[in-house]
Amino acid sequence: MDLEQQLNELVPFNEQEACDRLAALRCLQEQPNLYLRQNELVHITTSAWIVNAARTRVLMAYHNIMQSWAWLGGHADGETDLLAVALREAREESGVTHIRPVTNRLYSVEMLTVDGHIKRGRYVSSHLHLNATYLLEADEHDPLFVKADENSGVRWMALDDVEAACSKRWDWEYIYAKLNAKLKAYQ
Repeated sequence: MDLEQQLNELVPFNEQEACDRLAALRCLQEQPNLYLRQNELVHITTSAWIVNAARTRVLMAYHNIMQSWAWLGGHADGETDLLAVALREAREESGVTHIRPVTNRLYSVEMLTVDGHIKRGRYVSSHLHLNATYLLEADEHDPLFVKADENSGVRWMALDDVEAACSKRWDWEYIYAKLNAKLKAYQ
């Protein structure tokens, strides 16, 4: 299912999601090459809210550029199967091997601002990520590893501990708190 169809089927959970859903739909109609980073203003990324089987813990990574504990995910880089991208990124960034979608449907949408930064020795200008989030379940007993070029820690944490671990207040208030609230409503 393509992203436009997924966005049209998504029932917004809150005002942030409703506004970002409409902005994402506009971008899909107005912006070229959204699936590629060559669109330096806005491009598509995907994230995974990875929970354990009991839905009591979430897998987070300490993101080197953001300098905060964060969800896992990455750029579409030309791929249009965003769920497949989320699964691949989760495996690559954490080491989990036993992972599956809780649902194949889009779990959440966000328009994320990215401040200018240095990546692999090159300056990347500030831009937007049109982000599609998927709800995944992983085995919390799988061995974890650090992907040193992207993160410096990977760990399971209780849903209620995400707020204290997140150093970016906006990310907690508008994204992670929403994802946790959706998870509680989903069960």
